[in-house]
Amino acid sequence: MMRVKSYWIGVYGQVRALQKRFLRDGTSLFFTFLFPLIFLLVFGAIFNNQTTSFDVAIINHSQSEFAKQFVEQAKANKDTTLKVKDVKDMQEAREKLKHSELSGIIELPADFGEAKPAQPDAPQSGQGSAAGQTQARPSGTLRVLYAKGSEQSGNTLTAIMGQIIDGINKGMGQPEPPLKVAGQAVGDEQLKTFDYTFTGLLAFSLLSMGIFGLANQMPTEKQKGSYRRLRASPFTAGQLILAMGIHYTIVSLLSAAMMLVVGMSVFHFTMRGDWLLAVPFITLAALLMVGFGLLIGGGAKNENQSAPLGNLVAFPMMFLSGTFFPSFMFPEWLRTLSQFIPMTPVTDGLRLIMTEHASLGEVLPYAGAIGLWMLVVYVAAIKLFRWE
Repeated sequence: MMRVKSYWIGVYGQVRALQKRFLRDGTSLFFTFLFPLIFLLVFGAIFNNQTTSFDVAIINHSQSEFAKQFVEQAKANKDTTLKVKDVKDMQEAREKLKHSELSGIIELPADFGEAKPAQPDAPQSGQGSAAGQTQARPSGTLRVLYAKGSEQSGNTLTAIMGQIIDGINKGMGQPEPPLKVAGQAVGDEQLKTFDYTFTGLLAFSLLSMGIFGLANQMPTEKQKGSYRRLRASPFTAGQLILAMGIHYTIVSLLSAAMMLVVGMSVFHFTMRGDWLLAVPFITLAALLMVGFGLLIGGGAKNENQSAPLGNLVAFPMMFLSGTFFPSFMFPEWLRTLSQFIPMTPVTDGLRLIMTEHASLGEVLPYAGAIGLWMLVVYVAAIKLFRWE
């Protein structure tokens, strides 16, 4: 009993010593807290923009008053998805379209907006010939030009202009078409691009903190002789691995908490899951990633060994676990291979909890996989640890 107590007293003392050193190291504080936030701010600015807009140029060949008003209103309306850019002529517009400076060109032909008599309505009983009178209304065909190879954005732009023209037709009293299309949202709210990206960034933050941080620091400490001095005392490799694992897991959780605060307050990340399930799962994930860092940094003699080993372990986990790229985009064989990547249950579990409101039963297989990897990694880290 006394031996167990002294064992954990030694671990606690080493954790406290590591925390004091960490708080005095400005570089470590920067890469722990500010560097992940820089990633979050950059990716958040890119993926949090849910609005879609099209930069277009309007080329008006018509002299009709209706066409002139159409162009003026399009330029004056700043709230639509169409952003009208000024160009001198069609040649300049085509040049900008070629260089992707424009999404499309809206061309108004020479006869666009000219008043033409509408088809007379059929007279009804008791209304006399007045119902059959014709009324001149603007007419014409608006053309949407887009670059070859950009059919998707071109079709979208054409659909938007079709809606605008339909609205104008209805405003002029044109009869509605007999066939209609109605859209209706079903199921849960769709996952936003940023929500998907944020969970991947959170997993990447845990990975980088655990692997890259420890894989570089532990060989440096060996060269300084820090571990050699510990070895002279009654301090085992297991105590050192546990102490560093606890310390760096706490640091990783603080970094993850800061990312969550910024993600929710600045980029309006929506937490759909249960915090009582998310916090233990993030802790398990942090312990696993720190374990890989301890395995690499503890087993390497110097930075020349630890750096390539860290990259060899981290990069497949980053790109094959669905952290940045959805796994359903992978070929079948690569998707099967990704199931054996230790980072995959971390990434999938975080997304299930934070974006799909998964229950404990749904998350347990992922937590179990993380637990098995932890057992293997920490046993290997203790067995393969080198004091110098």
